[in-house]
Order: sequence, then structure tokens, then C-alpha cells
Amino acid sequence: MLSYELVAQSLFVGIQGDLPFWMRKTEHWTRSGYGPQPHADVLKALGRNPRPVPKAVGDATPLVVLTDKPLVVLGGQPQPPCEPYGSLTDDQLNGVKARLAEGAQASWELGTRAQALTELDAPSYSVLNDSSLPPTHVASDSLADVFSIARMVVGNRSTSNGDIQGPQPFIQDGAAGDPPSIGVAVLLANWTGRSSVDGLDYEGAARDQLDFLLTKVPRTSDGAISHRVSEVQLWSDFVYMAPPFIAYYGVLSENETLVQEAYNQIKLYRQYLMDSNAGGLWKHIVMGSSGTDPGHWSTGNGWAAAGMLRVLGTIQNSQYSKSFKNQIKDLQNWVSEILGGMYQNLQPNGLFTNYADNYTSFDDGASTALIASATYRLALLRDVHTHLPDAERSRKSLSAPSDSNGSLAHFTSNMWLTPVVNPYSFSRQGSDSPEAQAFVVEMQAAWRDWVAQGSRGVNHGIRLRVGPSVKWLAVVVGIFLVTS
Repeated sequence: MLSYELVAQSLFVGIQGDLPFWMRKTEHWTRSGYGPQPHADVLKALGRNPRPVPKAVGDATPLVVLTDKPLVVLGGQPQPPCEPYGSLTDDQLNGVKARLAEGAQASWELGTRAQALTELDAPSYSVLNDSSLPPTHVASDSLADVFSIARMVVGNRSTSNGDIQGPQPFIQDGAAGDPPSIGVAVLLANWTGRSSVDGLDYEGAARDQLDFLLTKVPRTSDGAISHRVSEVQLWSDFVYMAPPFIAYYGVLSENETLVQEAYNQIKLYRQYLMDSNAGGLWKHIVMGSSGTDPGHWSTGNGWAAAGMLRVLGTIQNSQYSKSFKNQIKDLQNWVSEILGGMYQNLQPNGLFTNYADNYTSFDDGASTALIASATYRLALLRDVHTHLPDAERSRKSLSAPSDSNGSLAHFTSNMWLTPVVNPYSFSRQGSDSPEAQAFVVEMQAAWRDWVAQGSRGVNHGIRLRVGPSVKWLAVVVGIFLVTS
């Protein structure tokens, strides 16, 4: 005998704006007009595996009602909670790491590679886990590749900077904000005693970089440090590169003022870049005589969210966690703000476009991986689970096979992520992106750590945007057949 079971997820979310991407594909929202393809899109939007739509569920065809009442979706068979599938194998991940090692040359690529390797290979030294700070002085073999980056950069510093003395970046660069991305690796090398092993002054190099950033780089009138050396210009990328270094330096040196400065820089950047008319998305570049980009670049939003999480984790795991409770809460809210703005633009295929709210721009796996990584990390650090189903959908999409022979839809045969934005020309599609490889490593590391903690929050509700200037209460209901 068959009976019906009603399963509901309540989404008590204030939502406004245009219809989500997947809803806009449906022209008629009536019983007769709502057919199998929109039903599949709805399931995708809910993180489910699309299934053929039966002609009847009890004698009723699937129905969507959009009025000033709650949105109700009838039909579809819910899937079990997220299974650990759709993940890269160890061999595939090693391929991603190998391409990253080959490609990372620019200052921010080296810094991002060092951070990704720390998260994956030496998680007890990462600020994104629950390990207390400062870390142990005992170096781990798992940090070998991270130390190799620090050794190469500091060893070549004099050559890069023309043998100057005093405040100077790790690497000569037109971007003031990018070289500090290597700073945490250099600080770790010094903290674990590598100076005597390598014959290099890691402490002095880190101090010179900090002094250069704080005293030589131009600022806005209210104190925001420029991302560029030649003039004041603010890039969302900066938040990943500089504040985590400043905060980590402050914790290791017991300098509370530096920890506060890391927070202050993020707060200032948000004041200039956050676009309240775009659901909390950040603009990419403002100010300066040329090269501005007011668009909501997806990777730039990922840089900002991931950077804020690194500062949040640094403070939360440090001796300043109690005295900085308000700052920690702000950082949590600001990351959530970006994730909310991004995920309302997630496509049915699980990827973001290069500019999050511009659906004519190309699909971008790089930002998709970075945003997913930030989502897992926010859940681990602060028990915020709002967008975990979205992150899971993105991760599974990026790891999905393209055929039965094991080829991957979003990786080349030698494990370069695709499609990706050109990291050296952010409005163009590119290939062989080192930063994209690092984002994949960070996503895999974050997902692994989240699964190890029990995949908490995987069944959390999903935010939807379903009407211009109207707040909705959305209840998604699945009706499925069970045998009684």
C-alpha cells in the first residue's frame, strides 16, 4: 500500500532582487506550463540529482506557485544527505599540485600556493583549523614545500630589490599588496628555526616587508593601504594578500596593535568596495587614474572572503580571541555577506560566471572553487551552514567526470582546471591558471576538514532571490512515495 510523506525544509530568509538564474529559464509558472526541464533545474538548485519527472505524483503534476504567499515546489524525490563522492582522487589532486608548482611565479601566486599547501599538507599550522596560536616551534616535514617558497623568495630578495636596505617588499612588484601574501610562509620559517638552517634572515625580511607596507605605501585619507605602489587604488584582492600577514605577525610578536590594524584594513576596504545595491557583492577596483573595475568580479569576491576568514581564524585561535569578540563577529558577518551575494547568482551547472551577476560573462571554475572553500571554512570556524549545499554542488560539479573512462569535465588531461579566468587579464577567459590550481587545493583541504568534523550543516536551507523589492518566505516541499 502506498502513502505519501511530506518533507519540508523551511527557508526563513529575507530575499529580494531578480529571479534566480535557474528560475528565469521557465516562462510559465502554471500547472500546464511547468514541465520536466524546470523541475530538473529546481532539483539542481536544491543540490539534488535531477530525476525524470513522473506524469503524476498522486494524480497531480509538479506545480510551482509564485504569489505574495510562500513559494512552494511540489514534486521530486529528495536524495540522502551528501555522500563523500564527487571528490578528486589523491592522484588527481597531486596532478593539480604539480601544475600549481610549475605555474606559480608571480608574488601572489607564490603566496597563494604556500597558503594552499599549508592548509592541505600541514593543517596543524593553518589558522583555519582549531590549532592554537602561536604554533609549535618544531618544524614539520609537511611544511617542506612551504619553506622552499620562503627560502627562494628571501634568498633572492636582494637581487629582486637592487640590494637596498630598510623597508622593502619580499619581491619587487608594482602591486604593494601582493608580496605580503608570502609573509605567513616567511614568518613560519623564522618561527620554526629555519634561519639557522638556511642561513637567511627570515625575521628581518618579514620586518622589512611589514615596514614597507605600513610606512611606504600610499593610503586613502582615512587610512586604507593602497594595493598599488604608484598611487592609491583599492583592489578586493588585497584582503587576501596583506591583512592575514599583518594579523599573523601581530600574534607571533604579541603586538595587539597589528592585529587591530589587520581588522581595520578589512573594514576600510569593505566601506569602499561593498556594493549594497548588489546584495553585498564587492566591486573589484576603485580609485586610481586608470584601470578601475566597478564590476563584481567573482574571484575578487573570493579573495576578499577567503582573506577575511584567514584573519578571523588567526584572531580566534590566538591570545586575543576574547578581547576581539566584536571584530570576530564582524568578520563572520562580512564573509556571510559576500557568500550570500555570490550564491544568489550560482548557475544550474554549479559554477559562477566571471562577473557574478553578469550572466553573459564566461563560466569560471577558479572563483567557484575559492568560494566553495570559503563556505566550508566559515562552517568550520563559526558554525555557519547557510550555503553548504551550494558549496557541495559546486565542488561536485568541478569534480564531475565527463565520461566513463575517468576523464573530468572541468580538468584537462594533465589536471589544469577549466574554464578559468585569465589571472593576468581578469576580464578574459584563460587557461593554465596557477591561482585556480591553488583554489582547488584549498577547496579540497577545506572539504576534507569539514567531512572529518562530520559534515555538519549539509542539510541546511538554501537562499533564493525571488522577486524585485519583495521579501519572501520560501518553503521548499518535496513529496515522495514511500511504502507503508
